[in-house]
Amino acid sequence: MKPGVSVATRKDGRSYYRGSITYSGKHISIGSFNAESDCTKAYDEARLLIKDSTITLDNLLQNIHTLSFEKCITLINFRDNGIYIKNPIYLQKSYFLYYLDKSTILKFDNDDLFYYSSHKIQNRGGHMFVNDYGMQYNILGRYGIKPYSVKGRDYQFANGDDTDFRYSNIVVVNKYHGVYKEEKKGKIIYAAKIHLNGDFIVGRYNNEATAAIAYNKAVDLCRARGMTKSFPINYITEYSPREYADVYTEIKISSHLYKFFRNKNFRDA
Repeated sequence: MKPGVSVATRKDGRSYYRGSITYSGKHISIGSFNAESDCTKAYDEARLLIKDSTITLDNLLQNIHTLSFEKCITLINFRDNGIYIKNPIYLQKSYFLYYLDKSTILKFDNDDLFYYSSHKIQNRGGHMFVNDYGMQYNILGRYGIKPYSVKGRDYQFANGDDTDFRYSNIVVVNKYHGVYKEEKKGKIIYAAKIHLNGDFIVGRYNNEATAAIAYNKAVDLCRARGMTKSFPINYITEYSPREYADVYTEIKISSHLYKFFRNKNFRDA
């Protein structure tokens, strides 16, 4: 049995093989395998990656066949940049690449390196998230983008690349739920809408935070009138609690919303 290959036993009594390699004083696991031959191949490929700098991210799949793709990224980054990171990250000069799989490569600013070094990104049907304290968090949340936000409407990628999550590339268009940016005669205004058997205009306002408060006030009216639908509520960051209360009290919402509830046949929708 080669160095770096050891036999272990599962709870059911079956044997399997664990591979490991030591590089620059770091003891690195390279995976578990059912067959000794596969573990040996993975160990040989790991040694080859470390020693042969001509094997790069571009030609990796032409040379490596048994070692896991993620482990290959980890080892190449360690070899080239001198930093061991357990997740499939490769460091660039001012940003880093995160390899979700062989064909999906995400870009992040170095400010996020510490976080993604210890939080693994998972992808389910295009929903990319990390597990943190037993909860799933969409990676867009780090940019203030809410789970219900729609790409192209509520946020955009400045360069058109939706794998580029560098902060300069993320443009938040609509920060708050139920608030939409509009342009009227060259002037920017913010429309507050709530979904009641279709989109219902609550009102149009001069700034985003005020529109968000108007939306919240409309939600409160819906609840006060007995509607049980679950509406998201906006957390307003621009105002102190006192300022929020003053705006909430003074702000006007569409009279049509009150008329809507005079119809006793309205239904939750």
